[in-house]
Amino acid sequence: MALDGKYLARARGTLEQRRAENARAQARREREAYARVPGLQAIDERLRAQMIELLGLTLRHEQDPAAEIQALERANLDLQAERAELMTAHGLPIDYTDEVVSCPDCRDTGYLADGTPCRCLMKLYNAEATRDLSSLLQSSDARFAAFDLALYDDGPGLSPRKQMAQTLEFCRTFAEEFEPGSPNLLLQGGTGLGKTFLSACIARTVSDRGFSVAYESAAAALGAFESAKFQRYSPEGEQSAARVEQYLSCDLMILDDLGTEMISAYSVSALYTLINTRLTREKTTIINTNCTDTELQQNYTPQILSRIEGEYQALPFVGRDIRQVRKERIS
Repeated sequence: MALDGKYLARARGTLEQRRAENARAQARREREAYARVPGLQAIDERLRAQMIELLGLTLRHEQDPAAEIQALERANLDLQAERAELMTAHGLPIDYTDEVVSCPDCRDTGYLADGTPCRCLMKLYNAEATRDLSSLLQSSDARFAAFDLALYDDGPGLSPRKQMAQTLEFCRTFAEEFEPGSPNLLLQGGTGLGKTFLSACIARTVSDRGFSVAYESAAAALGAFESAKFQRYSPEGEQSAARVEQYLSCDLMILDDLGTEMISAYSVSALYTLINTRLTREKTTIINTNCTDTELQQNYTPQILSRIEGEYQALPFVGRDIRQVRKERIS
């Protein structure tokens, strides 16, 4: 997948800030060590001079420098041993003044030796993409720990509370173990049963783990498809087209409130494109809906239904509207 230059620039900017912070941390450590360990700064200056001398010897061509290089390497090892003894004697780790890096794989450059993007850069890139793609998360602080099972009725047998406890644990595990190729989910049940909240918990957890997530209402997502098609030569249409491609290619797409959008021939076509393309690309999708199976059959085409029935794991939400339960408890 080609990387979006806007998100890549932001991610690189964050890496640059990280490198600057690490450089300042290293400088502080170095100043502290020099003040605390007499003679340490002089040793470091001699070590740097030896490295310059070694480089000069390797570039010299008029005579064989092997003997001189060997002697210089021995002197360097002796000096490093002396330095380590000094650091230990003054209670400091021997690597205390070494370069500070956040990512040992790329040393905060963002790229591996073969030129491929490092996972640390991709994590930052996905976080930037998610920030733009998940408008519903911006006003939500959904966390699994905040999901209140006491709002669901309990009783003998498989009560709503017991069923929702299983659903909560399933969603938590799904988010914590998410990886490319994770199953598609259909979160289905009446209004006010926690579908949006738990899917937001999934989105936040998966995003925090470094995957790109689009979390959008069905109305907004399918509206972007329409704008991309019918306003394609306008700035709005170009922005919508970019969002559509991101919806199709992100690691996890969560389509909230399916069935509340204005249902039209084009919205149904756009939904098919979204579902089918992501299946083809082997990208995971979660659909939330208040619709019953009958209502889904009435609103959407057999092609859409066959893909949902065949490729999505249904997760039923049960109980009474928790908003009403809260209201009853207050009164």
